[in-house]
Amino acid sequence: MKFDDLDQKMRVYETAADFCVLPEIYIVARLDGRNFTRLTKETGKFEAPFDTHFRDLMVETTKHLMTCGFKVIYGYTESDEISLLFDYESDVFGRKTRKYNSILAGEASAKFSLLFNSIGVFDCRICQLPSQGTVKDYFRWRNEDAHRNALNAHCYWTLRKKNLSVEEATKAIENKTVAEKNELLFENGINFNDLPNWQKRGVGLYWVRTEKKGFNPKDKIETKAERNEININLDLPMGDEYSNFIEWIIQKNFIANMLDSVDVAPNSKKRGNK
Repeated sequence: MKFDDLDQKMRVYETAADFCVLPEIYIVARLDGRNFTRLTKETGKFEAPFDTHFRDLMVETTKHLMTCGFKVIYGYTESDEISLLFDYESDVFGRKTRKYNSILAGEASAKFSLLFNSIGVFDCRICQLPSQGTVKDYFRWRNEDAHRNALNAHCYWTLRKKNLSVEEATKAIENKTVAEKNELLFENGINFNDLPNWQKRGVGLYWVRTEKKGFNPKDKIETKAERNEININLDLPMGDEYSNFIEWIIQKNFIANMLDSVDVAPNSKKRGNK
């Protein structure tokens, strides 16, 4: 059998299960650390319940995913998970979920492992969201999950540091209301409201336009140039304010795409260049 015929025959088995996200559907990727509970307690020995070094590892991994070939307009990380919102019109890899899942999991695992100097592995799954409303709901869900997890983690580790066993600490906070958990912390000298917002709400990363000053040595004059940079927000809002914030991210992307679609003369350079 000729190679071309063999190649055509075998490619079917590789691509038969390919699935592509339809146009006009928002794509969100969610990555989770695999066995990160053991990694943070045994390998890294990070401070519990929150550690700034681990936070920074997750932030840098998220930044990498926003610059590794996909057009990501918003990245969000809390605990050992990362969520990425892609450009609404993105058609990278033909929007094949197989490509998104495999490449993003690989890139995240590689970047985190290099930063951590030990193996850290992520899995990835794609969420297909039909409207701006569901995109806002998705990120509000993760934002509120961060708040709930932070409250539980601080309660659990407060009790553990008082020499309660894993079982005793878990049982002590089981079925407690939010108010009761806040009271438990307050009785132990912790005001949950005063804790850093990144612990309670996660960290958001998004692109902003910045102006950089330079110098033209030929003409000996100062110059200014605009460029896109990733902004790291450690003080995200909650509730309706966070939903409004996500809507701002979406609308900003929509406007940028509208401007990029302005007609230009045939064979001309990119809009704005002479």
